[in-house]
Amino acid sequence: MVKLNAADIQGFALRGYTYPVARYALLEIADADSGRALVRRFLDEITTAERWDTKPGSTLNVAFTYQGLVRLGLPDATLLSFPVEFVQGMKARSLILNDTGRSAPENWDPVWCEGCAQAWVGIYAASAELLDRRCDSLRQILEETGGARLLYTQDAGMLKIDGAYTAKEHFGYTDGFGNPDFEGADRKSQPGQGKLTKEGQWVPLATGEFLLGYRDEAGELPVAPVPHLLAQNGTFMVYRKLHENVATFRDYLEQHGSSYAGGKDKLAAKFVGRWQDGTPLELSPDRPDQALVKDPQRNTRFTYGNDLEGARCPIGAHIRRTNPRDAFGFDGQLVNRRRIMRRGLPYGQWTPYGEPASDAAEHGVIFIVLNASIFRQFEFVHQQWIEYGNDAHQGSDKDLLLGNHGGGGKVVIQGTTDPANPPYICTGLPNFVELRGGDYFFMPSLTALRLIATDSVDPR
Repeated sequence: MVKLNAADIQGFALRGYTYPVARYALLEIADADSGRALVRRFLDEITTAERWDTKPGSTLNVAFTYQGLVRLGLPDATLLSFPVEFVQGMKARSLILNDTGRSAPENWDPVWCEGCAQAWVGIYAASAELLDRRCDSLRQILEETGGARLLYTQDAGMLKIDGAYTAKEHFGYTDGFGNPDFEGADRKSQPGQGKLTKEGQWVPLATGEFLLGYRDEAGELPVAPVPHLLAQNGTFMVYRKLHENVATFRDYLEQHGSSYAGGKDKLAAKFVGRWQDGTPLELSPDRPDQALVKDPQRNTRFTYGNDLEGARCPIGAHIRRTNPRDAFGFDGQLVNRRRIMRRGLPYGQWTPYGEPASDAAEHGVIFIVLNASIFRQFEFVHQQWIEYGNDAHQGSDKDLLLGNHGGGGKVVIQGTTDPANPPYICTGLPNFVELRGGDYFFMPSLTALRLIATDSVDPR
């Protein structure tokens, strides 16, 4: 059993905070000396993974790009020990990720095009007032230390629908299910969120799939920077701003829902693998079921081994592509090393049904991933399972929802033996989602931050 030092781990790495509002700040480090002074101040501000007696009004966590670590003056031997994908950054990996066309780097928000974003500060809060107060404190720290220039802030938060905060995103799906459990995370485990044993039991994944310095599912230590103290209890973070073309999505459902045997609501469910209220198709293929949604012991407790033809949940559905569970055989072992931990929130205002939606409106999802290996986990899932379908015997078909279709995509929604429910081919798929920017970050432990702050990183 792994026992983690929660006081040394940034809280964002272990738990989703479930606050309704957030603000992400992007910084450019001024120079090594003042940057280290800033890190020293951050040490008093960072929210750790320790248990709360009382939930704080706000939280703060930090992460750095490779260029940010360069600017902070880390030794060359340490910088060269980081994984190559982190060193190169997301922009340089755009072709690998199929971030092309309207998602290409030249079309990103200016802050990402300039290449100056070297540090990320994530602030979550219980209210807009508390969020502003914590952000004012951040600005004061930046001014007092001179350690970084504030380049940009991105607001995000739970969508308000009919005056109440919800777990919805802009396409109308309830989000937030199925984040993986791992050893030492010290939270209540849910069936379906870890790994499946040969006996059919769900148990947590190895700690090293998500935190550096621990054994992963292969019994190996993930590639990590030196010295060990710099890596231990840290993780890598992927930040992607995903613009959602809400008008295009709703129009596509209206046009194709009339010709699909199950209608547009069921077609929307087939896109993702869940009904829009969160009911998993694998457990309830014909209708939403709020009893399932509200039961954490059942909502994620399913596999695809008995649905290899995709009759209940299409093989190309989003949640099946990104977590195939046991669909590839071998009791799911082929999937266990590809799991990612998701964070982030929607941004922008909800467009009520019945009102005209616009693709030009500023709305989407800030998609954040935490993993021990960006290459083996996030990049593999995105490149091989979202932007390519061969592992699932889907050829070059892409993820229905997230794939970069370019207007000419197609995906087959499998039917059943019932003649009234034949296969349906979604053709002329547009891009429902477009990338507006992002990068790869290293989220250090508190020990690592102290080493950086005191210029004590020694790779020997």
